[in-house]
Amino acid sequence: MTDDLPLARQAHRALEPIHTLVYFVAEAGERYTALGVKGGMRGYFASRSAPLGAVPAEVVVATFYNFSPTHIAKAIPSVWDVTTPAQVLAARFDVADAAMRRLLGDDVNSEQMAEAATLAREAAESGDVVGRPLFAAHAALAWPEPAHLQLWHAATLLREHRGDGHIAALLLAGLSGPEAAITYSATGKSMNEELLRSTRGYSEEQWEGVKNALRARGLLDAQGVLTDAGQKLRAGIESQTDAAAAAPYEHLGADKTERLIQLAQPLATSITKQIFG
Repeated sequence: MTDDLPLARQAHRALEPIHTLVYFVAEAGERYTALGVKGGMRGYFASRSAPLGAVPAEVVVATFYNFSPTHIAKAIPSVWDVTTPAQVLAARFDVADAAMRRLLGDDVNSEQMAEAATLAREAAESGDVVGRPLFAAHAALAWPEPAHLQLWHAATLLREHRGDGHIAALLLAGLSGPEAAITYSATGKSMNEELLRSTRGYSEEQWEGVKNALRARGLLDAQGVLTDAGQKLRAGIESQTDAAAAAPYEHLGADKTERLIQLAQPLATSITKQIFG
């Protein structure tokens, strides 16, 4: 690997598009609508939290972290009046299956896919659930078949493992959910800021109020750009996140992790190009 980033972050970048495709493909809306889950972010909140069961909104707020509590409350727990977590989970795996077959074609049956799935599963199964509630919930699910779904599930587990650790780093840094979203947006590495704000469920007034609070802390400048202190804080958060996410890849070993990245990157690139152009 020529990249100077830690292997945990390199692997995350390679696997993330494989996991997140289920949030952007048309198959998701079709399957969730068929269950009666309609409108806005209801399918997202239902499908990602379904492994936790029909929990109160507060549990989803805690584990999703940077979404507005009122935004989550529009979906949870009312979504469970029309369907069940088990039905949504089945639909979610169906979304992943259908979308990967459409986007990747013959690659879903390739030897490379099977090898990537085996490596990713080995890494994911080594993860410790202690202190990682969302990862633990997903890790308790049965492994799907065939190989491309195993790769998707492993990518999901590794993403939630990293995410739980990331929340711990944000808490230690003293950043609230919206503060975390805004400072990440200010790094220039996130989605469009307006899309980030709207999908997280904050009003323009709330968003600007949080920005002002971050300016008062010396983390943002007048233009909303990270100050030196803000950049240092975000760099520290990412470093802590990498450290918290490292164990599965340390278990896998450097050579196998690099091989997993090599196998996953072309798949991720193909998925990203087809979904986002």
